[in-house]
Amino acid sequence: MKTIDLTTASVRDLNQALHDQVEVCSEREWQVLEPKGQHNIACGLDQNLAVDVIGHAGYFCAGMNKKAHVTVHGNVGQGVAENMMSGTVRVKGDASQAAGATAHGGLLVIEGNAGARCGISMKGVDIVVQGNVGHMSCFMGQTGKLVVCGDAGDALGDSLYEVQIYVKGSVKSLGADCIEKEMRQEHLQELSELLNRAGVDEDPANFKRYGSARQLYNFKVDNASAY
Repeated sequence: MKTIDLTTASVRDLNQALHDQVEVCSEREWQVLEPKGQHNIACGLDQNLAVDVIGHAGYFCAGMNKKAHVTVHGNVGQGVAENMMSGTVRVKGDASQAAGATAHGGLLVIEGNAGARCGISMKGVDIVVQGNVGHMSCFMGQTGKLVVCGDAGDALGDSLYEVQIYVKGSVKSLGADCIEKEMRQEHLQELSELLNRAGVDEDPANFKRYGSARQLYNFKVDNASAY
């Protein structure tokens, strides 16, 4: 295992060393010490690496991730796993707003709570939050799945497209064009498989499903106030 201490090395040094593995592939396992909330840790990875960040990370940790498996043993700031393409990102603590924003694929697991706009404009990522999510989570979500094992804040799924949302707890309010939907057998199976992938021990039967009413796909003057 390769260890980098961010009290003596810069984040740029760390990220460059991780990026260099695309060419040399000499180290598969990495440990990052003393992150102390610094931003942009482990961004833009494009190789099957395992990266453990021991401590709290700042903005955009593991952004643009592809293939790598990043675990943060602490909390993260805004935009964790932003624009992720594949691989996995796991946060052992809480996440600030816009977790998984615009992400196209992969799996994001947040073991604590997530702030506002979790999964904003998500485009294929699967997100599992073991705690609560803040307001406007999944705003303009296009595709993928958001699983919330706790409660959801105001305007859940506002203006979403085809994202599947599963919530175990209460929902403060639903956003424009988001409605509760029937939980059929295929959805129970889908949710069960996702919870297993995330390593979360929950009964899918305890969740409710939410999705798009499909009334805002095309402009209708009667719905003008909802846009």
